[in-house]
Amino acid sequence: MRSLRAAVALTATLGLAATATACGSGGTAAGTAADKASAKPLDGQTVSVAAAWTGVEQKNFQKVLDAFTAKTGARTVYISTGDNVSTLVGSKIEGGDPPDVVMMPQLGVLQQFARKGWLEPLAPAVADSLHRDFAKIWADYGTVDGKLYGLYFKAAHKSTVWYSPAALDTAGVKPPTTFDQLLAAGHAVSDSGLPAFSVAGEAGWPLTDWFENIYLSQAGPENYDKLAKHRIPWTDPTVVAALTTLGKVFGDPQLVAGGGKGALQTDFPESVQAVFGDKPTAAMVYEGDFVGAVVSGELKKKVGEDAKFFPFPAVGTGKAPVVGGGDAAVVLKDAKHKDAAQQLLQFLAGPEAGEVWAGAGGFLSPNKAVKPAAYPDDTTRQTAESLIAAADGFRFDLSDQAPAAFGGTQGSGEWKLLQDFLANPSDVNGTAQRLEAAAAAAYKG
Repeated sequence: MRSLRAAVALTATLGLAATATACGSGGTAAGTAADKASAKPLDGQTVSVAAAWTGVEQKNFQKVLDAFTAKTGARTVYISTGDNVSTLVGSKIEGGDPPDVVMMPQLGVLQQFARKGWLEPLAPAVADSLHRDFAKIWADYGTVDGKLYGLYFKAAHKSTVWYSPAALDTAGVKPPTTFDQLLAAGHAVSDSGLPAFSVAGEAGWPLTDWFENIYLSQAGPENYDKLAKHRIPWTDPTVVAALTTLGKVFGDPQLVAGGGKGALQTDFPESVQAVFGDKPTAAMVYEGDFVGAVVSGELKKKVGEDAKFFPFPAVGTGKAPVVGGGDAAVVLKDAKHKDAAQQLLQFLAGPEAGEVWAGAGGFLSPNKAVKPAAYPDDTTRQTAESLIAAADGFRFDLSDQAPAAFGGTQGSGEWKLLQDFLANPSDVNGTAQRLEAAAAAAYKG
C-alpha cells in the first residue's frame, strides 16, 4: 500500500483512508481466524437431561453439566423428574417430546425402557471408556439382552448408618457391629434423652433400603439374587423373617423418632437434618453415602467430625451387607440431539466429570480413573476406595432391579407396602402376601 501511494502521489487524506481501510480489513480477517480457533465442537447445540436429583444433588450435577458446556459449547437443560422417573419420562416419550439423556436410578426401569425400544445403545467411544475404567459388573448392569445401554456415572454405597458422635458419646455407646448391638445402642441413646433413629418414610424408597440390608445379611446373597429376579416369592420364609427383624426397629417407639406416624411425614433431607441440624431430634439415620451431601452442602457440617457412619451391621449369623446402587446415563432412541447426547455420556465416562462432583461432596464414582484426592474428606475417600475395591463383589439395590411398578414408583408397589408396614409393623404375614401379589403383577407385566 505504501509503494502504491508513492507511485500515484495520492493525497494524504486518501492515504490515511486507505491505510485505515487496510488495517480494518486485516483486523477482521484476524478476528475471524480467532473466532474459528475458539469455536467449540457443540456450539449452538442443546442437550436436555432428565434426572431425579433435587436440592444439593441437583446443584452439584449442574456443576458437571456446566463443565461439559465449558468444554464443548453445548447448552444443557435440566429436567427434574422427582421420584417418578419412569412415569414422567415415559409420558414424554409417548407424547413425542423426549429428553435427550435420562439418569436412570433404577436398574429395572433401564431394562424396561430398553425392551420397549426406547433406548439408544452407547456409542463405541463411550463403551470403550466404560470397559477400560469400570469394573465389569457396571457394564453388566448397563447391558440388556446383549446390548450396552447404560453408563453408571454416580454410585451409591447403601450400607452405611450415619450418626452424631456427640449423641453416641452422651449415651456411652460405640458403633455396633451386629444388629442386636444396634438395637441395644438405640435403646441406650433413647434412655439418654434422644430418639435413636430418624426414618425417612415419606418417599418409601429409604424403607426398601432398610429391608434389603437386613435381607441380604440374614437370608444370604443367593436368596437375595433369587428374590431380585422373583424366582422365590415374597411370602418365602426368608422374607417373613427379614420383615420380622425390620419390625424390631419400626415397631419400637423408643427407636423411631416420632414413631411410625412421624416417620411417614419425614422426607429424606429432613431425616438427615433431624440428626445433624442445629436442633437434633434423633441420633442416627440410615441411608447411603449421599447423606454426606446434605450434611456438608445444606447443613454446613463437617463429614468425619460432626457426622460419621458405621457399616450396616450383620444380622444373626450372616455377614455385614454391602448393598449398592447407581444412576445410569442413557440416551433415548428418539432424542432430538442424539450426537450431542452421546458426547455428554462420553464426558460423563471420563474422570473429569466425576472429579467435579466428587469435589463438591455427596458423590461416589464407580470409575477407577477418578483420583481419590478429588474427594473432599477422608470418610468419603475411604468409602469410594472400598467401592472400587469391591469391584464385582457387591449386590445392586434389590428394588432398583425390579420393574418400576413394583420397585420404583411413588405410592405403589414395594414403596407403598413398606410404608404401610411402617405404620403397622405387626402385620408381617399380611405385608408379605401383599408384596407378593404386587410383585407377581409387576413381573408379569
